[in-house]
Amino acid sequence: MAKIKYYYDTKTLSYKRIELSRFEKTARIIYFIGSSAFIGTIMILLFFQFFESPKEKKLNNEITFLNQQFEEIYKKMKQVDIVLDDLQNRDDNIYRVIFEAEPISSSIRKAGYGGINRYEKLNGFSNSSLVIEVTKKIDQLSKQLYIQSKSFDDIIELAKTKAAMLAAIPAIQPLSNKDLSRIASGFGPRIDPIYKTPKFHAGLDFSAKTGTPIYSTGDGKVSKVSKTRKGYGNYVVIDHGYGYKTLYAHMSKFIVKKGQSVKRGETIGFVGNTGTSVAPHLHYEVHKNGRKIDPVNFYYNDLNAEEYEKMRIISSQSNQSFD
Repeated sequence: MAKIKYYYDTKTLSYKRIELSRFEKTARIIYFIGSSAFIGTIMILLFFQFFESPKEKKLNNEITFLNQQFEEIYKKMKQVDIVLDDLQNRDDNIYRVIFEAEPISSSIRKAGYGGINRYEKLNGFSNSSLVIEVTKKIDQLSKQLYIQSKSFDDIIELAKTKAAMLAAIPAIQPLSNKDLSRIASGFGPRIDPIYKTPKFHAGLDFSAKTGTPIYSTGDGKVSKVSKTRKGYGNYVVIDHGYGYKTLYAHMSKFIVKKGQSVKRGETIGFVGNTGTSVAPHLHYEVHKNGRKIDPVNFYYNDLNAEEYEKMRIISSQSNQSFD
């Protein structure tokens, strides 16, 4: 109950009740409402300053969870980066060395993305630094993975080419010679069997009976077949690609034709005594980029280390050739 206030009237020498004017009453009501609203606003602001609303609490929990997820993703990306570094190291120092390919430079592998303001839109948030760092890492890994993928594509193609090259290199003896007893004359200076004078013998002679099968020493395509009474007599030339060619001379008969594809170990003809020859034998040559080279260095598919050394000693003996 509101207190009743009085004042002393000196004229009537009595106490009279204080009556408020309509203006004063209105002013007091307005003051009361304004003060209440102000105090209420202050209290609400203070409440939300120190206490979260359910909606804010939910949003803050989501932000905390997202930050944790970003940190976890960043940790996993670092692990991926370690694995990728190992793959790149193997690629440059193992695979590309095996296939004789140039390594990919670090400047290409580690190059970033262009654009100064690429991550500008990610600024202005409480966790901007983390988000930008994760985004940069994703971009970097994406580019490195693309480069590594293309590199592996190249390695696969090189492997296919390498397999074809290994199959094409003349790597076996051109006829059966397990005990190495058929080597008659080697590569280098020898005595001419006809004129008995020194001459350079550009191949390897294998003595064998007429009709002994002759094999292609590597995959390739027959580039020449010829029959003549002099020189090589009946002979076949096989182009193996990669700069390699082989020649098989003094054959009694060949069973291939020009342009025919052959595989390593496939029979192409038979030993004979045609052309300039003093006895049945096979004269065998290996050419690399147009230059005649010693065939004894190409029998690694047929011989172990001891057998190779034995063949090298036999073929290096200075004697008379068969052609």
